[in-house]
Amino acid sequence: MITDTFFYSYFRSLRVVDKEVTLVDKDLLKFLKLEELVLSANRIKEVDATNLPPTLKVLELYGNEISSMECLCARPPAGLQHLGLGHNKLLGPLESLYVTADHWPNLVSLDLGFNDLTDLQSMVASLRTLRHLRLLVLQGNPLALVPCYRGLTIDSLAQLCVLDDITVSPNEKHLFRGLSLNGDLLAQEAQFVVTIGNLRGVLDTSVLDPEPGPEGPFIAYSYYVTYDFVRDEEGEADEDTGELAEIVKPSPSLELLVEESPEEVGEDVIKDIVGGVTEEVEGSLESEAEESGESELSVISGPSTILQTPRASAEELAKLRLRIDPRLCPSPGTVLFSTTHKPWAEVIPCSYEMQHSLRDLVPLKAFLLAGTTVTIVEEKILSWPVVLPAVDSPLSAKRGKGEKDKKGKEKDRKGQGEKEPAKQWKVPKKKKEPPKELRQDPPILQVLGRGLVILEPLLAGEPLVSTVCNFGMVRTLTSDRLTLARDSKKIKKVAKKEKPKAVNPIYESDYHPEPLTVEVQIQLNQCRSAAEALRMFAV
Repeated sequence: MITDTFFYSYFRSLRVVDKEVTLVDKDLLKFLKLEELVLSANRIKEVDATNLPPTLKVLELYGNEISSMECLCARPPAGLQHLGLGHNKLLGPLESLYVTADHWPNLVSLDLGFNDLTDLQSMVASLRTLRHLRLLVLQGNPLALVPCYRGLTIDSLAQLCVLDDITVSPNEKHLFRGLSLNGDLLAQEAQFVVTIGNLRGVLDTSVLDPEPGPEGPFIAYSYYVTYDFVRDEEGEADEDTGELAEIVKPSPSLELLVEESPEEVGEDVIKDIVGGVTEEVEGSLESEAEESGESELSVISGPSTILQTPRASAEELAKLRLRIDPRLCPSPGTVLFSTTHKPWAEVIPCSYEMQHSLRDLVPLKAFLLAGTTVTIVEEKILSWPVVLPAVDSPLSAKRGKGEKDKKGKEKDRKGQGEKEPAKQWKVPKKKKEPPKELRQDPPILQVLGRGLVILEPLLAGEPLVSTVCNFGMVRTLTSDRLTLARDSKKIKKVAKKEKPKAVNPIYESDYHPEPLTVEVQIQLNQCRSAAEALRMFAV
């Protein structure tokens, strides 16, 4: 009873989801009354619009491999009301040419979310021609990361009711009124603010070290937090304005230590390390020669953690044996940023804030999908007193001769019966000891904790990612007791007028150490009104 004619004329909706479909052929035209076609989660790269039934009102092609809408514009269904092309590979400024009323005169709903569209102004200019458009999804595209994205889209498309699944309110339309008139003057760049707050639960390693003798070593510890962020290939202004002053790039060079290892690193690795330093870090490369004449790498610790390496040829550098912690390497296409080095405390306030302005939006989207890696680093520097050779001064010789002459004259006076003049007692002056000059070894870096911060919510429309990275327990009962003993000694030295604070002993049953944590916040700047947008870009 079910003939081909009945079969093809009966169905109005056809869903073929996740079936490895790669081709839409002309047999689809046999469905005479087909109104809804869903071909999501397949492997379709192109769709020949001439093979689509003219009766279609809904076409969904989510999660395929379509790189351009041009193939759909050959002869699209004139009555199509909803087009879903989210999570494809649409890329390039020309895609805005294919979303006009010439191709989709009756389109009411359009979903282009999570592609690689970057030109916001061209896109809204084309969408303005779609008079029936009421629902639009563009979030997940790089163009949705610019601060004025929502305001410019709402003001340009007056008939729009829902943008990115959020209803467009009359108040929003009022706040962004007139913004589209200045759209050409608004910078197409994304702006992020990274804030790193308090660092807690750090192990006080200094209490485990013995007291230094007169010959050293004198050990200094500092702690800092690093994170990687995408490098802006298009925007060179960041380096000019000094926003990258805190870069620790390439971070592997921070772990360069001379060690007795038979393995040697090739010239290509050395060139990459040194080349990365000269390109990314505004630091100076200096050479220090030891008494034995051997070269040694050293790092000066500071807010920027800038590496100093010898100005030597690749052949000389290749002779150095390097130790690199891969956990301190930034991801490909990113650079490493660092907070200021701080001494140990129960709560270490990083007080770090950095603004990132990025014009190259496609790599930025890939970075947000991957997330950023936050690392807590302990830096240990050993310092040794430099012994200076004694030099005989001619002034001291003259002074000694003069004192001998004085003593001779005094003896002559005594022999002749002369009275010795009364001695004038003087308060002996303390000789000022010259400050000891210290020689620093290369820093020894230890990764205390490392974890991934997920940034995908920023791509999905959330303005803020705020988290406390928890790396677990690193402190021990023994180390905390040693820290407590050291602090109690300091309290005993408090002036008698001040009341010393009581120090409670640590018992094993009540011991609950604080985990190693750091507060991280990444905010995507978004304009909340037309006036704020014009102020932000100084129009």
